[in-house]
Amino acid sequence: MRLYPSYRSLFVVLYGPVLGLVAASAAAQAPSGAAPRTNAFNDPFVQVTQAIPQCPVPEGPLYTEAEVRELAHVRSQHGGSCHRVGRCRLPNSYLYDAEIIPRVQRYIQQDGRFDDTSVWVLGERRLVTLKGCVQSQAQSDALEKAVWLVDDVMGVINLLQVGTDAAAARYPLLRP
Repeated sequence: MRLYPSYRSLFVVLYGPVLGLVAASAAAQAPSGAAPRTNAFNDPFVQVTQAIPQCPVPEGPLYTEAEVRELAHVRSQHGGSCHRVGRCRLPNSYLYDAEIIPRVQRYIQQDGRFDDTSVWVLGERRLVTLKGCVQSQAQSDALEKAVWLVDDVMGVINLLQVGTDAAAARYPLLRP
């Protein structure tokens, strides 16, 4: 008798209803010939500051149906290992993201040092990815350090750029 559900069943319970709804709505919105891409895993992605209007807009966490199938196993492995080894109180590290990103957003907005930036944040497995534009490398470093202070953040991936040159962006850009 198995005491714990399999990773596949855990994935189906956590993501199954979302995948069905997202796939159906994306199919209706996709341009013909292109595979529809959606945020099938519901990874939180928000713009937290918007003072630099020319900043290249990052693409959100979008996946094709094939990519979702490919990533499902890896995400369940990564998400559950944290709990199995006793580093997470929740059974899947992706469950933290819905709580972490609003706190990161609030912290950045209330700090005051980053009001002259345009920054988006993405939460994925307790990792916070920073995308967008800042005024200086020192400001980028300060923002990264500030996000590390938010409770439950396990890591920060800093993809911020100084200035607004789209060719210098270190992240995929939103397609028009």
